[in-house]
Amino acid sequence: MPDVPCMIITISGTPGSGKSTVGELLSKKLKFEFYDVGKIRRSLAVQNGMTLDEYNKFGETDASTDLEVDDYQRNLAKKEGNLILVSRLGFNFVPKSVKVFLKADLKESARRIMNDPARAKEEKALKVEDVVNQIEARNSSDRKRYKKYYNLDPYDTSQYDLVIDTSKKNPQEIVNDIIAFTKKKR
Repeated sequence: MPDVPCMIITISGTPGSGKSTVGELLSKKLKFEFYDVGKIRRSLAVQNGMTLDEYNKFGETDASTDLEVDDYQRNLAKKEGNLILVSRLGFNFVPKSVKVFLKADLKESARRIMNDPARAKEEKALKVEDVVNQIEARNSSDRKRYKKYYNLDPYDTSQYDLVIDTSKKNPQEIVNDIIAFTKKKR
C-alpha cells in the first residue's frame, strides 16, 4: 500500500488480544513506522520499580503515569507519514486514524500472556484462572483511570472503525483483515 498518502492506524484492545504482535506485523507488511505505548508504559513501570499492574493501579490516583505517554501520542498525531500506533487511547489522541479494536476470549488472552516471554515474568500467576483474574483487574483499573482522566471507556467498541475478535485467528489473518478494511475505506 505504498500509494496511500499519510495513513495512521491506531490499534487498541483488550490485554492479550494480539495488539503488539499484529501492530508489528502490520507495520512490516505496510512498511509503516511502529509505536507501542504499552511497551513504553512497561518500561516506565520497571523504571519506577513496579509491575505494569502496580503502575496502572498507582495511576488511578496519580495522573503523571499517563501524562508523558499522552504527550508522546499527541506528537505522533502531528507527524507526517504512515504509522501504526498500538495504544489503549490512540483512537482519542489520533482522531483522524483508522481505529482498530482487537478483542479475545479471556482464557485465550490469558494463555497468550502466559506464553509471551516478555510478559510472563510480569504476571505473578501460574494458572490460566489467575491470569484471567489479573486481566479482569487490569481492565477495571484501566476503565477507572481513563474514565477519571479522559471520561472515556477504551473498551467501548462503538468508538472504533473496525472490531476484530482475535480468539480463533492467527496474527497474519488479522493483519490481512486490517489491510482489506483500509483498502475499502480509501
